[in-house]
Amino acid sequence: MAASATQRNVVFVDGIRTPFGKAGPKGIYAETRADDLVVKAIRELLRRNPQLDPSRIDEVAIAATTQTGDQGLTIGRTSAILAGLPETVPGFAIDRMCAGAMTAVTTTASGIGFGQYDVVIAGGVEHMGRHPMGQGADPNPRFLADRLVDPSALVMGNTAENLHDRFPSITKERTDAYAVSSQNKYEAAKKAGFIADTLVPVATRSEAGWGLATEDEPPRPGTTLEDLAKLKTPFRPAGRITAGNAAGLNDGATAAILAGEDTARELGLPVGMRMVGFAFQGVDPAVMGIGPVPATEKLLARTGMKIEDIGLFEINEAFAVQVLAFLEHFGIADDDPRVNQWGGAIACGHPLASSGVRLMTQLSRQFAQNPDVRYGLTTMCIGLGMGGTVIWENPNHKDYAADEAGAK
Repeated sequence: MAASATQRNVVFVDGIRTPFGKAGPKGIYAETRADDLVVKAIRELLRRNPQLDPSRIDEVAIAATTQTGDQGLTIGRTSAILAGLPETVPGFAIDRMCAGAMTAVTTTASGIGFGQYDVVIAGGVEHMGRHPMGQGADPNPRFLADRLVDPSALVMGNTAENLHDRFPSITKERTDAYAVSSQNKYEAAKKAGFIADTLVPVATRSEAGWGLATEDEPPRPGTTLEDLAKLKTPFRPAGRITAGNAAGLNDGATAAILAGEDTARELGLPVGMRMVGFAFQGVDPAVMGIGPVPATEKLLARTGMKIEDIGLFEINEAFAVQVLAFLEHFGIADDDPRVNQWGGAIACGHPLASSGVRLMTQLSRQFAQNPDVRYGLTTMCIGLGMGGTVIWENPNHKDYAADEAGAK
């Protein structure tokens, strides 16, 4: 009889991302390939962690929502080769729209937990300037003809307006105020040097010549409520969603090292946080922004935890209304200091499939700054009606060390 695999703890070792750019011909990455953005992130991870022999990497999982062109051809494998990893290191591509990188993490983490991987790289990329969301897709006519989904489900801005309808207490004034706060928190974190530590500079090329991207392009520091009140509502006449209270169209890539906790200790790799559990949940595609709520409820029930156990939240800001719907459901104030301490996607951008690892990278660094916090949460809404949530444990908390000593 074959020996059964044993369950292991999974840890987030380190994460990195490129600066995020504005999609389009004037964006910083207009002349930069998507796969080269991934390669830059992978190489930076290896530079920052020289104790990791690249031959020890068991898998490279890279997500992209639009898997064509320079985001196609099994980008996990091609980016591994381009990054100079040994040819023995396999790779694959993955797609769960906005939660692509999150799913790359949870999928490979499952392999680690089951004992089939020791070390992996997981991340995501989206070059929305070259590959607009939905480009080349051919939705089955039955989606609409048989009313399997509401027509609004295929336009993310419309789903956000629908969410406003479901939560009439979430006014445009509230979402604009949240958006201003996101810009302000991001700017404060940037000035403190927290954002720069998560970025790898990227050489860029344009008609003007060569350049170097060292910071995010989308932020609008100094944004005021008066500025946001003047913006158009493109999805409905007199609507509530604007370019100011939603993430923009962006380009960028992320990557992270995950490992078995025992392997991390063996190799001398840092432990940024330990995975507690994850959950994905489907919802009505017409209100996809509510997805983080049932995904989180599912995970809390599965782990026996309560929302009060969570000391830090990293919630992807696809739309401000989506974040506020989550907070309102769980009785959390709009300005709760535990939420998105460094701002979010409304400020820095949301290159779809890459964003999940941005949330995780920031949470791991916030854990180091907050040793009194034991648990944190990363969550995001997902196109076509889903939500995803991952709960993490802080290795800097006193009870983490005590638990580890007890396990030995």
